[in-house]
Amino acid sequence: MNKDEFIKYLEELNIYPTEDQLIKLDKFYHLLIEWNEKINLTRITEEKDVYLKHFYDSLTITKEIDLSKVNTLCDVGTGAGFPGIVLKIMYPNLKVTLIDSLLKRVNYLNEIIKELELTGIVAIHTRGEDYKDKFDVVTSRAVANIEKLVTFTMHLVDKDGVFIAMKGNIDNELTNSVEKNISKKYKIVKINKFHLPIEESERSLVVIKNM
Repeated sequence: MNKDEFIKYLEELNIYPTEDQLIKLDKFYHLLIEWNEKINLTRITEEKDVYLKHFYDSLTITKEIDLSKVNTLCDVGTGAGFPGIVLKIMYPNLKVTLIDSLLKRVNYLNEIIKELELTGIVAIHTRGEDYKDKFDVVTSRAVANIEKLVTFTMHLVDKDGVFIAMKGNIDNELTNSVEKNISKKYKIVKINKFHLPIEESERSLVVIKNM
């Protein structure tokens, strides 16, 4: 996905990036590659692949929620900053909390936040299950299986909030028995299955609320 294709496909998500936002994403890409030589952040390094599989993919959460109307968001297990940093760049209204259990990744995230001059965003060295706060939206991308994931994310979801798990093909994880187990405590509101453009890889958004 080149940058022109990125902009075109974002329009289908009703996202219209400003020049400043595109500059920040470009800088983010180069910082990611620079830091990836120091610590293991991603195996995806080609610019066209990062724009598709990290930047665009991070923004597909907007298929299920209008982030322009959201106040607080927590990204659990953010890793290299996906989706949290991309969402902050595109939705500056968000107050974003990035959580990661690896200190060197948190140090990297803090450097990204500084270099991109982002405000209203913090990176915290902790595990999701140990953090105590409430958010309008909690998300996690490609972290743990769905049954385990809810055990260290749902306590972070405010009473009127929502957890959106960002997954690949969810079918092998969300079997009937797993879905029944999750539904004992939480409400699975929706499962949105779709394909990324161009390469057509499978993606799923699993939307869950507290009872």
